[in-house]
Amino acid sequence: MKKSFYPLLIATFILSALSHYMHWGAEAEFVSAGLAILFAAGLLGKATESVAHYAGQRLGGFLNATFGNAAELIIAIFLIKEGLFDIVKASLTGAIIGNLLLVLGASALVGGLKFKEQKFNVHLAGQNASLMLLGIIALFIPAIFVKTEHISEHDTMKISIAVAAFLILAYAGWMMYSMFTHKDLLEDHVDTKADHGESPGWTKGMSVVVLVIATLMVAFISEWLVHTLDTFSARFGLSELFIGAFVVAIIGNAAEHSAAVMLALKNKIGAAVEIAVGSSLQIALFVAPVLVFVSLMFGNGMNLIFTTIELAAIGVSVFIATSISRDGATTWFEGMLLLIVYVILGVSFYYV
Repeated sequence: MKKSFYPLLIATFILSALSHYMHWGAEAEFVSAGLAILFAAGLLGKATESVAHYAGQRLGGFLNATFGNAAELIIAIFLIKEGLFDIVKASLTGAIIGNLLLVLGASALVGGLKFKEQKFNVHLAGQNASLMLLGIIALFIPAIFVKTEHISEHDTMKISIAVAAFLILAYAGWMMYSMFTHKDLLEDHVDTKADHGESPGWTKGMSVVVLVIATLMVAFISEWLVHTLDTFSARFGLSELFIGAFVVAIIGNAAEHSAAVMLALKNKIGAAVEIAVGSSLQIALFVAPVLVFVSLMFGNGMNLIFTTIELAAIGVSVFIATSISRDGATTWFEGMLLLIVYVILGVSFYYV
């Protein structure tokens, strides 16, 4: 990172804190928190990339996706605490489509402009596609049954808890499969031309320390950001759906954006795909179900019934991402297609 990054990181963090605690107004608080979380997410991305250097690409990609999703998870918990379930679901939708379309699309486009074709593990691509379809099934089926059969709110919550529990079980099984029993089968042997001898700049211990610090910074800034959303959306006439699906999601995805694109530029598209697709899978199969149980701790249960618009957006994103990535190779043109779909969804959400 450039030397100017760290002073800007500290300055934006202090500015955001002052704006929040001195009540400078919703616009100032939102903008300062948005800028601060972008820099904090950038530090988070750099720290996870450094950890990935020591842990290997598979584990590194998983850690990058996990800590990259820390922003979404933390923001969502504060939103649940405030009872803003619609924004939570919209932000989860935005995180899924943002990673599949924006992060993966930008990585494939930028990497493809430098390298004619970038390849990654075909078996991993197939498993990712299957898991993405599982996520769609788990979200679609309860929504269809609840909306067509007019199931009571109490029973809807029971269905959501059951589905959430099985999704967490599926994700735990995937972790066991990918990290232990079939680890060698999923290793990416294609990126051998990449510069693996590049120094990350930090020691292993320092990388972990920075990772923790960056996550704590994201947690504080996320809380400040959440308190501005109601006033900000009302003042500018933006729907909760658009705020959650695009504004909050784009800010929360900043860590994945920076890390995945940088890896793609180094011809490490396998790690970039692991971050983008792995992050979406983690949101659908782990973060969303966990938030159902977290909501019960606050006394108000949040179900897993998404709106028709949200389900359509997730379904379209999974369909084209699966179509493009299943062959284990990407080009700049495929990246452009993913970005175009993202823009189409963004324009449509804006006018809701």
